[in-house]
Amino acid sequence: MQTATQHKRPIWPRAQREIVAVTLNILTTLLALGFMFPFLWSVSSALKTGIEVLAYPPKLLPAIPQWGNFAEAWTSIRFGVFFKNSIIVTFMVLVGTLVSSTLVAYGFARFRFPGREILFLLCLSGMMMPVYVTIIPLFMMFRTLRWVNTLKPLIVPSFFGSAFGIFLMRQFLMSIPYELDESALLDGASRLRILGRILLPNCQPALAALAIFTFRGAWDEFLHALIFLDKVEKYTLPLGLWFLRTYTDDPGKPREHLIMAGSLIATLPVVAVFASAQSYFIEGIVMSGIKG
Repeated sequence: MQTATQHKRPIWPRAQREIVAVTLNILTTLLALGFMFPFLWSVSSALKTGIEVLAYPPKLLPAIPQWGNFAEAWTSIRFGVFFKNSIIVTFMVLVGTLVSSTLVAYGFARFRFPGREILFLLCLSGMMMPVYVTIIPLFMMFRTLRWVNTLKPLIVPSFFGSAFGIFLMRQFLMSIPYELDESALLDGASRLRILGRILLPNCQPALAALAIFTFRGAWDEFLHALIFLDKVEKYTLPLGLWFLRTYTDDPGKPREHLIMAGSLIATLPVVAVFASAQSYFIEGIVMSGIKG
């Protein structure tokens, strides 16, 4: 008599399996195209003339690709200055966030002290607090320090840790066996040496994921730059694109095609960083336990 464990799942005919596979591939392709359509539309708009961008009904493809839009977008404003400011801000924020978040997360993950869980919950509350609640106190504080119209308000806070970065690194560090620390302590290694020589090499996926999130956030930061920066020579790239829309010698001249071209130029570094660290990014998110 055949037992329940010996029952096998029904095998579909080959033709039926192929139909299901083709159907799933078609649905996946349509879904991917749906997600890609806004990006493809921005590429198409960047290659159109100003009149074609505003035409109704809208045209999917440009009649003649206007490759000169990218050069015009770069030269019509101080794009190089804005690009340089964004590079400076993003690099410093990246360094500050990775260093400070890793050190704080190491303390939460490896040390036992009174009130640790309460402090960690207070730290996580920073992720839930809207930025609009703190923007006015920050402006008053930075104005007192005479940091307004400098890049310091965009850089210095990153050296005091990121709530999301601390959470991400803590979750990953807790997945590393504590026996590694104990063995190193028995060999006379200091805590910082354990962090630098043993734990950090195993945290490359989490560091890559945090670096991508931090890079994108700092590169795309608009609100804080809008509040703290007033001089054009201090503008970052998001503010520069906004300046490209508002500043023109001919008010009746459409500039949407130049904004699209400038946006694509600004997107290239983010795409390059994500493409170069995609495997580490996925692994870091999976192993840290973050979902959604």
